[in-house]
Amino acid sequence: MVRDITLGQFMPGHSFIHRLDARSKIVLLIGYIVFIFLAGNYISLMLITMSSLLVILSTRISFKMYLKSMKVILFVVVLTGILNLFYGSGDVLCEWWIFRITEGGINNAVFVIVRIAVLVMISSVLTFTTSPTDLTDAMERLLKPLSVFHIKVHEIAMMMTIALRFIPVLLEETDKIMNAQKARGADMESGNVFKRVKALIPVLIPLFVSSFRRANDLAMAMECRCYNGGKGRTRMKVLNFSALDLWALIFSVIIFAGVILCNIYFPPVVR
Repeated sequence: MVRDITLGQFMPGHSFIHRLDARSKIVLLIGYIVFIFLAGNYISLMLITMSSLLVILSTRISFKMYLKSMKVILFVVVLTGILNLFYGSGDVLCEWWIFRITEGGINNAVFVIVRIAVLVMISSVLTFTTSPTDLTDAMERLLKPLSVFHIKVHEIAMMMTIALRFIPVLLEETDKIMNAQKARGADMESGNVFKRVKALIPVLIPLFVSSFRRANDLAMAMECRCYNGGKGRTRMKVLNFSALDLWALIFSVIIFAGVILCNIYFPPVVR
């Protein structure tokens, strides 16, 4: 299960998406997330879903990696979809005791499942195709207007990127500790929920110790390199918008305009 978590992983490549400016990817990702939830009928939902799949395929990263990112929350997605079956109006298709499945309930379930799936997969594009350094610089540039209010933008961006960068490291460390405990005879897969939670205690303690050790090593390394925040800091790689970013923006605007037009000219299914 731990090995299936892909959050925070960066996969180098030379695809069209990899070469985009990190700021463009963050802004376009926010736009896609907004329009995923603005899609109010099946035509607009299909338009935003197909465009998202096109973006995912253009990264040239194995589709299995995106499915792995879905595997972690699959239970939540299925449970949410089932619960939404019983919330909706319209013609009753099936009824048993206090439970009623209506046409509106089916529409709600479909939209919730598709929206969450597309949201998770399109969000994975950002971390899969953007290095932690570029992500830090992009977030710092985008949040720079907040520095007028004396908000330490660089430190916030650095903390967010470090946290994102160390997720795969901590997951790998957790997997190693669990394998070591199993080799010593620890049983973590049998028994009820309380026994399984109790069995995780021998994993959590060394994991916390390892995390604090890594944090101390990172702080020492930053001090040895005379790190003093964003003031006066230079960058080896300067972010620049290119023609690729312009084409990506045009493509996204066309998709977003199509979603809006579909919502206007076709009747809404969910609200």
